[in-house]
Amino acid sequence: MPSRRKFIATTAFGLAAAGVRRLFAKGTLHAGCQTNAWAINPADFSSLLTVLNTIKRLGFEGFETGFRNVEQQFGNTAPARAQIEKTGLQFFGVHIFLGNQYDPQTSIPPIELISRVADGGKKLGAERVIVSGASVTANGKVDAEALRRKAAGMNNAAAYCHKIGLGFCYHNHPAEFMAGGEEMSQLVRQTDPHRVDFLIDAGHAFQARADVPAFFSQHASRIVGFHLRDSKNGQEVILGQGEFDYRPLAKAIEAAGWSGWILSEEERLSGEKLGESATGPAREYVRRVFGV
Repeated sequence: MPSRRKFIATTAFGLAAAGVRRLFAKGTLHAGCQTNAWAINPADFSSLLTVLNTIKRLGFEGFETGFRNVEQQFGNTAPARAQIEKTGLQFFGVHIFLGNQYDPQTSIPPIELISRVADGGKKLGAERVIVSGASVTANGKVDAEALRRKAAGMNNAAAYCHKIGLGFCYHNHPAEFMAGGEEMSQLVRQTDPHRVDFLIDAGHAFQARADVPAFFSQHASRIVGFHLRDSKNGQEVILGQGEFDYRPLAKAIEAAGWSGWILSEEERLSGEKLGESATGPAREYVRRVFGV
């Protein structure tokens, strides 16, 4: 008979390796926040901790942050992890966004970078690696060969994360939902359903005129969370003050009994950092519409 301690440790790793999305009871929603709304100095870890304490005070359960905000802690993870855990927030994930500097073969970050961030993020307590990528949709058509390579790259990265007990998910921008969302639908079909999850940026999808509730209803089991953002007359505004109606998505989530994360992302293309003045109202909107 295995010892209780060994059983718990083995079971915990097994659950993590099987996919973080399966840890939650059916119908459990969690409110999270991306740290992009604040100006964070990657060379000053305390600036991130200050933001995390604000996120906690606003009533969020967890956070997501860009890898550059934590990579300088990869060589000193134990004390950094202790400080993160002290905030009382779950570390939903560490995000790799590279602008237009993705691997030209896979259209996602290079596997060497993903592996390094996965190793460091795991030690810091992150539950998953999140990657953005370059779209393979152009002029209203998906490049089938480029998409095949992209899906293969995602499967390869997810296999590495799975090996170390970390989740892996892909985050979209508007382009992936252009042309009727064919790229996103094919990425779901061509990637490993047991290892590749999706963090759907609903605001970006709405910008591409996608039917987000319908996409969710088709692929709910592959989705671990949503980024929420809002827009009015083509300009980003505080969540709940723009044109995007999230009530149909909230109803679809409730009907499906889906478990996952609803994450506020109050970033601006202008680079303006609105901090609590935007995330505070966004938190109230999430509570009012999604009940979490």
